[in-house]
Amino acid sequence: MNIHAGAIRTADDFLRWNEGREGKREFVRGRIVEMMVNVSRNHAKLAARLTAFLIGALDETAYDIGTADFAIRTPGGIRYPDVFVDRAGGSGQDLAAREPALLAEILSPSSLAIDFGEKAEEYTAIPSLVHYLVLSQDEARVWLWRRGDDGAFQRPEMTVGSAAEVALDGLGITLALAHLYRGIA
Repeated sequence: MNIHAGAIRTADDFLRWNEGREGKREFVRGRIVEMMVNVSRNHAKLAARLTAFLIGALDETAYDIGTADFAIRTPGGIRYPDVFVDRAGGSGQDLAAREPALLAEILSPSSLAIDFGEKAEEYTAIPSLVHYLVLSQDEARVWLWRRGDDGAFQRPEMTVGSAAEVALDGLGITLALAHLYRGIA
């Protein structure tokens, strides 16, 4: 659903307008778009486990880690990924990440095309981003876009199975799917 708000023309206008409002929405190519607010238990578990893993694995003086309540600026506007890693710094009053290094989305039936299409295109155009991760919520299956040595993003690599691991080389860590998907798949 689109919302008409005439005075909102830029990402900054949207961030100021959206602050403190109930519900979820993104700003995509000049339009305000309503987002899904109810997620499945598996979706919630994966988001929490990935966030907890990243908090434990990364240096908190170098990175800020969070969830879908904090904005990411993209070339298309403002998005709210399920999980993010941002380079530390900035103000405590910021409404959007400064230099996201990793963005993660957990697939829902309604988000499949957007997560693999629009969001992949927008996220991989962010200069600071080194990893875009998409996770299935029903089975141990993830897709990873990684920035190559040449600065371009590679085609996504799919990793399947609870015994598998995903190397997040740009952050110097490895994600074990067995831990992430315990009790899910």
